Amino acid sequence: MAEMRMKTWWNDLAGLFWPPVCPVCGRPMTEGVAAVCLRCRMEAPLTGFWTQVDNPMVRKCWGLFPVVHASAFLFFIRGNGFRDLIHAFKYGGRWRLAREMGECYGHEMARGGLYADVDVVVPVPLHLLKRLRRGYNQAEYVARGIAAGLGVPVETRAVGRRRHNSSQTGKTSRERWDNVSGIFAVRDPEPLRGRHVLLVDDVFTTGATIFSCAEAILRAVPDVRISIATLAVSPRHIEMA
Repeated sequence: MAEMRMKTWWNDLAGLFWPPVCPVCGRPMTEGVAAVCLRCRMEAPLTGFWTQVDNPMVRKCWGLFPVVHASAFLFFIRGNGFRDLIHAFKYGGRWRLAREMGECYGHEMARGGLYADVDVVVPVPLHLLKRLRRGYNQAEYVARGIAAGLGVPVETRAVGRRRHNSSQTGKTSRERWDNVSGIFAVRDPEPLRGRHVLLVDDVFTTGATIFSCAEAILRAVPDVRISIATLAVSPRHIEMA
């Protein structure tokens, strides 16, 4: 109890000297508003994919694995402040942003209706070495936010990485696929059997990482149904109609 009071006191003091600012535009945040300011929410580069049965991310999955639904919340656009927000929680330690943005996304998915029968949310796992170096798995926080918005549980132990692979950044499409081939394994299939699993990652580019994870799950648990969701998607890696 004393620790909680101390934390509250420190947060109040920090807010007095360093008032929170929007991570997208840098303007002061309105009290009680989470993640980003109201103006940036209105101007967010939303995809709307979570309301569309057929969308560019679904089409990207065709021929690779039997996806139920696929969507992203935002477009990952160079020069846009939301790209900076994603970099902030991916590389800058601001994991709360991942959780808050994931929850915004989860509420939109719940309102859209397509993901109403999702049973469990599974984040794409990080290898232990990378998790220790970064301190957290940003995909897990996105997943926890989405799960809260959808009102379903999160499963973080069923799937893991067999080996530590190098970063996907800077690699060609072929190199990305080779880099993630066979790196995922299902450790405990029971929480996934017969379920509709929503597999979550932070950013979708070529899809190599999340597809590799989905394939590992389907090999180990053939009766599973898989949908995928990411917080952002790179427009240049999908075919826009």
